Amino acid sequence: MDLGLKDKCALVLASSSGLGKAVAKELAAEGAKVMLFSPFEEQLEEAQEEITAETGNENVAYYCGDMTKAEDIKALVKAACDKFGPIYALFNNAGGPPAGPLNSFDDEAWYRAFDLTLLSYQRVVREVAPIMMENGGGRIVNSTSSSIKVVLDNLGLSNTMRAGVVGWSKTVSQELGKYNILVNVIGPGRIGTARIDHLDKMRAEKQGITVEQLQNNTWKTIPLGRYGKPEEYGKLAAFLLSSTANTYITGQTILVDGGLVKAL
Repeated sequence: MDLGLKDKCALVLASSSGLGKAVAKELAAEGAKVMLFSPFEEQLEEAQEEITAETGNENVAYYCGDMTKAEDIKALVKAACDKFGPIYALFNNAGGPPAGPLNSFDDEAWYRAFDLTLLSYQRVVREVAPIMMENGGGRIVNSTSSSIKVVLDNLGLSNTMRAGVVGWSKTVSQELGKYNILVNVIGPGRIGTARIDHLDKMRAEKQGITVEQLQNNTWKTIPLGRYGKPEEYGKLAAFLLSSTANTYITGQTILVDGGLVKAL
């Protein structure tokens, strides 16, 4: 299926690894002009080279910066537009705040979590939405977590901010719909990324079992019996960011979790 993304500018946040890189790879495979972004320049360079090698798309670039700094976001958006033209597709993504019981975090930790996991998304949309409005529309996908349906133990900071992203995204979808800008949320469940590996290690140590034992126990709770693959997540994101395949889905939250979450 042609997703209508060829030669369109796509901005992918937190894309030096994990889900962001998987999304960038899918968009590049569709012929989009992809701008990567993260604070890790060495990883960005490696991601750019990998994506270009695997997709044959030479229109992949990167900008190194900090999502919590408004000036970095402004510079990123300008760099993307200067290199590839007006932004059509935006994938908003950020690393999660630290795990731990609620009483282990002071006010500053809460402010940092808000800054990274919620306000950073607004920073990018604030810069990108006017560009989309001026150019006839666009697509926005905000990445969160399956915790937007069922909260995860020991992740109070993340549970709170991810839920905030959903409420904010719904509001944005209502405001921008008349400009043909479609806004949706994807909540990943257990996708095989470095963050899941880190959380699994923490949980295994807490339970006094090996990581392999914990993962086997987890897989038993997932109807599909395994963790998801980053590329499976990337394919859904590419569909929602498509100009031709997605023309009437907006304001929605979709889980990619292999059936893990039992909530309606």
